[in-house]
Amino acid sequence: MTDNNKPDISEHTSDAARLRLKKRYKKERMFKLLGQGAIFFSLGFLFLLLSTITYKGLPAFTYHFVSLPYDMSVLDNQDEAALKKADYDGIVRNAIRAEFPQVKSRKDKKLLSSILSSGAPVILRQQILKRPNDINNPSSFSVPISDFADLYLKGQIISDSVENRTEIAQINIAEKQVEISFASNIFDEIVAQISSRLANEANLIHQRIAGTILSLEKTTNEIKSIKGQLLSAQNPEIERLIKREAELVELIASLKEKAKNLETRSELALKEGEQLTKKDRSVLLYFGEAIIKAQYVAPNKITGKLLMPFANGAPAQAQKWQLRIITEPEANRKFSDQEIVYTDKLQNLGFISKDFNWIFATKGASREPEMAGIWGAVVGSFLTIIITLALAFPLGVAAAIYLEEFAPKNKITTIIEVNINNLAAVPSIVFGLLGLAVFLNFFGFDRSAPIVGGMVLGLMTLPIIIIASRVSLSSVPPSIREAALGIGASKMQTVMHHVLPLAMPGIMTGTIIGMARALGETAPLLMIGMVAFVVDIPGGFSDPATVLPVQIYMWADFPEAAFEQRTSAAILVLLAFLIIMNALAVFLRKRFERRW
Repeated sequence: MTDNNKPDISEHTSDAARLRLKKRYKKERMFKLLGQGAIFFSLGFLFLLLSTITYKGLPAFTYHFVSLPYDMSVLDNQDEAALKKADYDGIVRNAIRAEFPQVKSRKDKKLLSSILSSGAPVILRQQILKRPNDINNPSSFSVPISDFADLYLKGQIISDSVENRTEIAQINIAEKQVEISFASNIFDEIVAQISSRLANEANLIHQRIAGTILSLEKTTNEIKSIKGQLLSAQNPEIERLIKREAELVELIASLKEKAKNLETRSELALKEGEQLTKKDRSVLLYFGEAIIKAQYVAPNKITGKLLMPFANGAPAQAQKWQLRIITEPEANRKFSDQEIVYTDKLQNLGFISKDFNWIFATKGASREPEMAGIWGAVVGSFLTIIITLALAFPLGVAAAIYLEEFAPKNKITTIIEVNINNLAAVPSIVFGLLGLAVFLNFFGFDRSAPIVGGMVLGLMTLPIIIIASRVSLSSVPPSIREAALGIGASKMQTVMHHVLPLAMPGIMTGTIIGMARALGETAPLLMIGMVAFVVDIPGGFSDPATVLPVQIYMWADFPEAAFEQRTSAAILVLLAFLIIMNALAVFLRKRFERRW
């Protein structure tokens, strides 16, 4: 007899089943969250990478140029041959010196000329030869400033603060030194920082003393140990250790004296002031056009030198002035305070302007950052990719058609297919070694030529194109082949007129992706010499050239700070090429894809 009121409980509706179902749903939610987290984590790193490269690379696409009132009288009524041989270095040098008549010494003149790029005369010559009719308008010609001056104007060398002050300054000039005193202690903060630096130097010396004392104790113990072994007093090891002991004692005494001197100077600096060194922040005082760099700072006065003179003689006192403090010590930068002052004056006179960096976009490689461009590498990459495409595409598609449509299925074709798949996974540098051994050493091709680079990259890309083409051919339905054969088409006609057109979107997609990979390769091209320093723009497939990835590799190894910008900018250009090529692959697939 059964109880009809008893609920029907099965293994799928019991409490245990509901608990298992709840746990399963919880695990699924956790797995989903982990997947989403992994995606956002990867996107975060990608965004960090791209934003860092963009932040560093964008400034390289602009540059500061200077347009000076050049004296073109030496070029009047000159033919083209004479214009080519003119002294453009002298024209540029005289033009900038004319704006700074107070610069007299040879050292200061050399420093002033360093504001302009060393390639400024070359750029001026190219512009005049291109526009000889504009000689009567000299200000229309612009030349690049130095890389450090450009970085300074972009705010990437120093950080500073400028304060407008109204304390009355008593000014006294004696020869080249300027003494400026004030009624109140307005430099207490600066003096305190100098005192702190001296105290820190004293602490470092005390740490060195402690280490030297340990070395002295070790040396003394070694001497006692050797003497305890009843060795001869004339033992050369004992003599060496005794000499070492005396040197350490003398060094400790010298260091203690030096530390005591620094501590004394640190205490006196707060009351009497201290000498500024290149390890301290730069302190500049602006009195109209006159600029004084502080060399000795006391709480209520400074002594310094004139970086820019007073326009109409030094006044006895001044009430309105500016205090500029440059945070980065002069010892930590390659752009001096004097160069900063010269650059500021040129900018204030309106001679410096910021414009698109056409040198970077149109020139080739150079040792000078402001004269370096990517156009030579872009042309070299274009010529190399043309050779790669011309070699790999027809051979790859032909091989894929044969293997997929005509080759018999036997051990030989199986071995060929396995080796093609293995070649697709071979490290790219192996292909570089192959190109070095075969194309350069055996056939004798020129090093660093696009034709050699294209053949090496073509061999590397060939397996990728074969595999992608075979996949595209095999994806065409057999009914297409059967229908073509059924109406009397030959095997060749079936493949060429029906199968290949339907597979072409996939083949083109695989080819473009393979080309994009080849465009970003560096290792195989290094092996065949495309790392050579090439200044000229290549004009053919056999001319010396480099490519964008190798150019990036070379610039990244240069120590100049401006090359860091150009490296990031070249990476942006390379990424733009890769994005365009991948977008083209997507477009072609969507445009020519057919439904069946």
